[in-house]
Amino acid sequence: MITLYHCADARSFRPLWALEELGLDYDLRMLPFPPRVLAREYLAENPLGTIPLLVDDETRMTESAAIVEYLSRKYGAGSGLAVEPDEPGFGAWLNALHFGEATLTFPQTLVLRYTRLEPKERRQPQVAEDYAKWFLARLRGLEAIVGQSEFVAAGRFTGGDISVSYALLLACSLGLEEKFPPAVAAYWARMQDREGFRAAKAAQQKASAEQGLTAVPLDQL
Repeated sequence: MITLYHCADARSFRPLWALEELGLDYDLRMLPFPPRVLAREYLAENPLGTIPLLVDDETRMTESAAIVEYLSRKYGAGSGLAVEPDEPGFGAWLNALHFGEATLTFPQTLVLRYTRLEPKERRQPQVAEDYAKWFLARLRGLEAIVGQSEFVAAGRFTGGDISVSYALLLACSLGLEEKFPPAVAAYWARMQDREGFRAAKAAQQKASAEQGLTAVPLDQL
C-alpha cells in the first residue's frame, strides 16, 4: 500500500492528484500545516518536516514533482501521464514537471511565508510583493504554451499538467488568480474540471474528517 503524508492544498496535492488519476489504492495521512511546527512527531518519518512524503515499500520520496514522475512511470502504463523518450513531447513534459515547481511554485513560497506563516512582527510585505510579481512574470512562459495547446506537453493531459496546475492552485490560495492572463485562466479552469482533480479535493476532505483533523486550506491560514 502506498502511503502519502499530506497537508490540504499543499505541494503534496501533486502526488495526491496523480494517485487519483491513476486509480491507485493509497493510505492518505493528513497533517496540519506546517507539520514541522504543528505535528512534531512527523519528524520521525521525515526529518525535514516537509510534505509530501510518499512511502512505497522501501521507496521514500519527498519531492512532489519527482513523485508525480515516479508514479507515472512505475504505475501509469497506458494512462498517458508519462511521456516516453521517443515521443515528441518528452522534453516539454520533463520541462513542465520542473517548471511547475522550480519556476512557478518557489517564488510563491516566499509570498506565503512573509504574508501568513511568519509572526506579524517578522512579516515582509515588500518581499511578498516582489516575489508575487516574479511569479506573475514567469506565467508568460505558461501563457505561450497554453495559448496554443490544451495541455502543456504531448497534446494530452500528463504529469506535467499536474505539476504546473498545482502552482496555479497555490496562486489562488494567495489571491493572485485575478492577475492570470486569459489563456492561463482558461487552462486552469480546464484542469479543475478534471475528475482526478475533484477526486483529490474530495479525498483530502474525507481523510481529514476521518482522522479528526480540520483540513485548513492555505488560503485560510
